[in-house]
Amino acid sequence: MDSSRAHLPEPSDPVVLTGIGCVLPGTPDVHAFWDHVSTGTSQVSRLETPEFAAAQLPVHAAAQLGAFDSAARLPDLLPAHAAKYNRDILATMAAVGDALQDAGISPGRIAPERMSVIQSSSRGPLAWWRDTITAPSESDPYAGRATAMFRGLAGCPATLSAIAVGARGLVTTLSSACVGGHHAIGLALRELRSGSADVVLAGGHEFPIVPEVARCYLGLGDGVLSPESADPAAAVRPYDRDRRGFALGEGAMTLCLERESSARERGARIYARILGHRALNEADHATSMDLVGDVTASVIAGVLDDAGRKPEEIGYVCGHGTATRYNDIAESRALRRLLPHHDDADLPPHGSNKPVYGHTFGMAGIINVAATSLMLHHQRLARTANHLTPDPECDYDHVAEGPRDAELDLAVSLSFAFGSQTSVMALEHV
Repeated sequence: MDSSRAHLPEPSDPVVLTGIGCVLPGTPDVHAFWDHVSTGTSQVSRLETPEFAAAQLPVHAAAQLGAFDSAARLPDLLPAHAAKYNRDILATMAAVGDALQDAGISPGRIAPERMSVIQSSSRGPLAWWRDTITAPSESDPYAGRATAMFRGLAGCPATLSAIAVGARGLVTTLSSACVGGHHAIGLALRELRSGSADVVLAGGHEFPIVPEVARCYLGLGDGVLSPESADPAAAVRPYDRDRRGFALGEGAMTLCLERESSARERGARIYARILGHRALNEADHATSMDLVGDVTASVIAGVLDDAGRKPEEIGYVCGHGTATRYNDIAESRALRRLLPHHDDADLPPHGSNKPVYGHTFGMAGIINVAATSLMLHHQRLARTANHLTPDPECDYDHVAEGPRDAELDLAVSLSFAFGSQTSVMALEHV
């Protein structure tokens, strides 16, 4: 019998988040992640790399991971193997392994064919491709490229992580710009609900801090990529009148998802229940989004209806929160459309973690869901850092004063992307 489809789960068996692994700037584990996110402690710092200095771009802040100590984070990885991999691969391997460890799943506990790895990256191994394309060896174009089959593939962080943890289920990498993290979790939900897997390690990895990416966003005009230089930690100011755009962020994060029945059977700690996911392509403007708010409101209402919940029950909204004008006002208008009979003072608290970790593109939805889950778990709303003077269109509760204790039962995570994409995840307290 094919053990990969040995049984079908009960339709009423929810999916839960039991483990979080992270390799983020200044953040070696989930405890540091929660401390930074809840207090709004920014990991954005001054960007002073030689390549950016040489490029002379007006970009002075980013959330930088820096060097990755593979020997410390991956002690079982042979140095000869580590030497063949890049930071994208090594950081993802650490995040995947840490997510399993945080979930309390020991090696061999899950049948290999019942474990899947689904990752998201918007651009793949940028630094490797930049170096390979711009600096080939004229004498021998293949010199030093023996590791190209690992370093040059966007999917290798997922496949090599799967080898490391012994996962033989679905192993794949999605690329859906800034909604890719949500999409990875959405695909994980399908795997678990269909009975195709018992554990799915859904995550993202992104290393976009290179001048070429900065030029892309600078080319869109002022207010997209923050030029802040006086105080890098204050570079990202979502929902604020004085916003100046986002900062680039890098790293890797993975979530361990499983069905609630199996998690409870083994006595696992549960961070949150994942109620559902809906994704929509507006099939409209390629770089903008619905600025009226009707589309996003309808997607939120739809995912809540799928779960038997109502918009009036939302206790917190974890916004995409890029500190760009269109994103900020579109989210605010969507909440007003979703709850048309509410005064602004009665709208649910609405925050962003972009001031802490910058914009991580394909990983952003993973960070959002992790942060939202921890808020539900700890019954504490995270602060939105750097929100001082509200934009008149966003003048309601953004938890700007600091972390706040709350009786939080239902929360929503939002994600948006170029290409006319909208994504919504609903979560609840367990």
